[in-house]
Amino acid sequence: MEFNCKKDIIQITPLWEGERMQDGRPRVSDEILEKIRHYSLEEVWEIGWQLGYDNQFQTGFRSSNPQMNTPTVGRAVTSTFVPIRLDLEIAMKRQAKVQGMQGNTNLYNIFVVDSLVEDDVWIIDLFDKVKYGTIIGGNLGTVLQERTKRGGAVVWGSIRDLEQMKTLTDINVYYRGVDPTPLRDHVLTGFNTPCRIGGAVCLPGDVVYACDAGVLFIPPHLAEEVVNHAEKTKVRDLFGFQRIKEGVYNGADIDTFPWSEEMMDDLVKWIAVEEAGAPYRHLDWSIEYEDARTGKTRYNRHWSNSQMRRLDEV
Repeated sequence: MEFNCKKDIIQITPLWEGERMQDGRPRVSDEILEKIRHYSLEEVWEIGWQLGYDNQFQTGFRSSNPQMNTPTVGRAVTSTFVPIRLDLEIAMKRQAKVQGMQGNTNLYNIFVVDSLVEDDVWIIDLFDKVKYGTIIGGNLGTVLQERTKRGGAVVWGSIRDLEQMKTLTDINVYYRGVDPTPLRDHVLTGFNTPCRIGGAVCLPGDVVYACDAGVLFIPPHLAEEVVNHAEKTKVRDLFGFQRIKEGVYNGADIDTFPWSEEMMDDLVKWIAVEEAGAPYRHLDWSIEYEDARTGKTRYNRHWSNSQMRRLDEV
């Protein structure tokens, strides 16, 4: 096996048709990443869930920089570890050294961190190990900040040197626990391979969205659609809140989809004349008008036969 194999990365991300990083990861544009930073978890989560990506979110983290006002958004670099087993450790360290990993202590994590670039987020499955699972501390955290600039890490495991980590104000590290022990008794089995963080699945190049509520992994081929959907969700909420306060609609009207053609007309006119609607005047609502005419939401057409059968049984 080979760590960080470009051919394998391309093979496991077949739906991405755009530019790729040097290592083969999908390269979602900087513009899309910046837009995603301005939306809430619920706004960027929904479209993936509607399209059948139901294992993309995991909660239960603490963060090294809880004062940060924006979510951590970037491109995933994954590492998967398992508990130590002597023969496997021999094989993996031999392969690591063949690929140029130097040193002995912290051999694996230093090699991965040294590969990171701006806007990368290191995703680490350390099998929820806290004692002796402290993969990031003050020194490695400083390197992480220098290389990713505003990226960071998600650790299904632990960190150490928390007080030092708190001084790294440009990044955020999401982790499960803190312990003073050094990192030990682990074996790297995957570098930029499929990675499981709790109940969520992350692939190299996924767009990572991490906030106080938890961590979301957005498939790169959906990133642009996520932004489009988030923009529509945002402006519909702004419109809906105002109309509810005005007594034009009630909560049930706003939460029932698809909206009627009359409500869609009202929304489009509101966007055209209200200052709050100005950033959203570029949006195309033709699909929503089609849904209004048919009485079916667009997402139902993406659901699997089994999902549709479940709907029929309700």
